[in-house]
Amino acid sequence: MRVLFAGTPAVAVPSLDALVKAGFDVVAVLTRPDAPLGRKRIMTPSPVAARAEELGIDVIRAAKVDAETTAKIAGFAPDVAAIVAYGGIVPPAALEVPKHGWINLHFSLLPAWRGAAPVQRSLIAGDDVTGAVTFQLEEGLDTGPVFGTLTETVRDEDTAGDLLERLSVSGAVLLCQTLSAIDAGQAVPRPQAGEVTLAPKLTLEDGRLDWLQPALALHRRSRGVTPEPGAWTTFEGQRIKLEPVSLRSDVTDLAPGAVRTAGKAVLVGTGSHAVQLGRIQPAGKKMMSPADWARGLAEPGKVVFE
Repeated sequence: MRVLFAGTPAVAVPSLDALVKAGFDVVAVLTRPDAPLGRKRIMTPSPVAARAEELGIDVIRAAKVDAETTAKIAGFAPDVAAIVAYGGIVPPAALEVPKHGWINLHFSLLPAWRGAAPVQRSLIAGDDVTGAVTFQLEEGLDTGPVFGTLTETVRDEDTAGDLLERLSVSGAVLLCQTLSAIDAGQAVPRPQAGEVTLAPKLTLEDGRLDWLQPALALHRRSRGVTPEPGAWTTFEGQRIKLEPVSLRSDVTDLAPGAVRTAGKAVLVGTGSHAVQLGRIQPAGKKMMSPADWARGLAEPGKVVFE
């Protein structure tokens, strides 16, 4: 089976590796163009592009699947296209190119969390279980019939990065199984059933911690936005980056946003009980322990996060 693989970030790399290892003929990779990274803004290939080049696979770099990109895809005559977090819409003309269409590996239990940030939104919402599905890509947003499903228990301290890493590995196996079933003529897609929820791409504002909210909501949000876009708050008008906070149900006398040191721990009041800070990065400085940050405060007992 001739496979076009479409993907961009690191979470798509295990699927590419798995397809190659399983013996599929990956004829080309479609990925987003190189992007500037780091303080020096050096143009850098996507993780999928870098891996494809290591494997000696032809790479199509495209910000969108337009007529030119569609023609390039058709030139490789794929039997099927496998897509994992490519980051762009596939229009009808391109959907029709492969004989078996496009098979999407999506990191949620569809129809829950349709969209660009399913794992992040699932954590913020407090889901106990998530998973991944393979489904037939169509014009609607993650609406196509499902071929295969796997589930994954959400651990208490999982960040979005942790959960995505696990799902990227197990999902790669599911993708290979789905393509094998399609190749053998044994795949049976089933319509999605259940409540639809949406998972739009996260913005910087999604990472802001509102200390008036309950501690549990802040705990979930701080994990859901880690590593990107990251949790943050403001102090004296400046944005401070935060690693995920942990729950401290034994402390209930702090006002929302009020900060207190307790040995090496730094606690912050919320709309319910306190949370304990993880590492913290003040503006213009490196990430540091909360105790080191607190030692640098002129009046630590009067600090209030905004």
